Amino acid sequence: MRQQQAEIIQALKVTPSIDSDDEIERSLTFITDYLKRYPFLKTLVLGISGGQDSTLAGKLCQMAIEQIRQTTQDETYQFIAVTLPYGQQYDAQDVKDALAFIQPDQVLEVNIKGAVDQQVTALKAAGLELSDFNKGNIKARQRMVVQYAIAGQSSGVVVGTDHAAEAVTGFYTKFGDGASDIVPLWRLNKRQGKQLLKALGCPAHLYDKVPTADLEDDRPQLPDEEALGVSYQAIDDYLEGREVSDQDAQTIENWYQKSQHKRHLPINLYDTWWRE
Repeated sequence: MRQQQAEIIQALKVTPSIDSDDEIERSLTFITDYLKRYPFLKTLVLGISGGQDSTLAGKLCQMAIEQIRQTTQDETYQFIAVTLPYGQQYDAQDVKDALAFIQPDQVLEVNIKGAVDQQVTALKAAGLELSDFNKGNIKARQRMVVQYAIAGQSSGVVVGTDHAAEAVTGFYTKFGDGASDIVPLWRLNKRQGKQLLKALGCPAHLYDKVPTADLEDDRPQLPDEEALGVSYQAIDDYLEGREVSDQDAQTIENWYQKSQHKRHLPINLYDTWWRE
């Protein structure tokens, strides 16, 4: 195994194999323990996109809320699933199917198109013409603005969907979908997340669909693997300590180095890692 590969695996706490039931229970315990530790928190808030990661996190959230309601007899605990389309969502049926599988206590829909377009227009009036890629980051950050607004109004905690295969590449928007309070999928790679969904009885098309961030107007439904230049199979193999091609390893390690700032809190003068 490459030295850097071993260091990354250790940093992201990925194991080469998992027991689905054990990992489901670990995530549920993590979520419920967090809520019990901070009794003023009564809701979990999560954006549901219709993809694998939010479907899994959403199902775990609903299960955790049902557990804590049962143990505390406190019916004020709620899971709020939020749909956040930009105009008309291409895979809207997958969102509906994910919600049918999750069965959340509440569903709120907030269309972010008006807010995003107004921001783009205001910046243009100020003399700044945004790239389509930069506009995509605004979409991701606007979605998180909405989730934190809902959480703030409902004594809630925002749940993130970050996992090891995403973390290693930094494939998320800083302070957008990368912002959250708790991340119950952290430590799992893409393959392991799919394994949990299978164990939970999720419809196969929700975890077999091609992963896409779908943030760019000019390249709608752009597959993650095309944007990254490496497959999730190679990323998962790498994170499980398996052998991958030199090209795939270099691509993954380059992404890890370039995205290190995303996995770190805002830098202060005592931080030294970025100078090294």
